[in-house]
Formats: sequence, C-alpha cells, structure tokens
Amino acid sequence: MTYENLDAKLVNALLGDGRASLRSLAEDLDVSVTTISNHLSDLEDEGVIEGYTPRVNYDAVGYDVTAVIQLQVEGNALPDVTDTLSDHEQMISVYEVTGDYDVIAIGKFTDTDGMNEQIKSLLTDPDIKASNTSVVLNAVSENKQFELDVDET
Repeated sequence: MTYENLDAKLVNALLGDGRASLRSLAEDLDVSVTTISNHLSDLEDEGVIEGYTPRVNYDAVGYDVTAVIQLQVEGNALPDVTDTLSDHEQMISVYEVTGDYDVIAIGKFTDTDGMNEQIKSLLTDPDIKASNTSVVLNAVSENKQFELDVDET
C-alpha cells in the first residue's frame, strides 16, 4: 500500500470510532500496526489530534440551557476577558471574532437562573462595553466534526 493520504484516512477512521484499536485501524487501512502507531504519534505531536474524549450530551445530564453571548470589549482588555471566559467551566467555546462584537462565547447551563447569574457577574467587568445574549431554542447541529478530504487519484 502507498502511504498517500494515510494521515487523512487515519483521522477519518478515528472520527468514525475514536476508540478503535491500532490493530483494527491497521486492518481497515491495509498497513502495519507499526505504521499506524508511528503516524498516530506524529499526528499527536503535530497537534492535528489533540486528544481523545467522550462526546457528552449535556442535555441528558441537566445542562439543557445553551446561551450565545456576544461581547464588545475594550481593545487592550481582550486577552483578559477571553481568559476569564475560558476559566468558566460551563463556557464550552470562546471565540475572538470580527464584526460588531469582539467575543462570542457559548455556555451550557442547568437553568436560566444559573445562566443569568454567570452573565451578570461577567458584565460587572468594566472592560466589557456591551453585550448581547441569545438563548438557543433548538440545537440543530452541535459539536459536529467532519472528515478530511482524501485525494483518491
């Protein structure tokens, strides 16, 4: 077998089953276990694969309120605000963005009271100039990952 596209195929196989054994990956990709092990180590070292974690259905464990929080921040305070948001364990995503707002954060909460409390505590920060919070009514797609393109030529 040629190793062309092996890394992409390996990533795609792991997206299908993150708990697959080296042996089963080797069989599926028609290479040796050593080859899979070496390529997997390289992908981890390069930061392509950042870890192996379960996908948690937060709704099923009581975190059924999702909020999208947009913040306008004083320019030099952006790193401090994003660090503060990242430190909140219920903030599952924090992005620096372009447009009318500087930061978008996605949070998961057990109820609107808990959400309201955390958001109000954030807004006491004098570096936050404006905010807009939306509560998600229906998560159409969430935590989606996609397969890498594999050139089959």
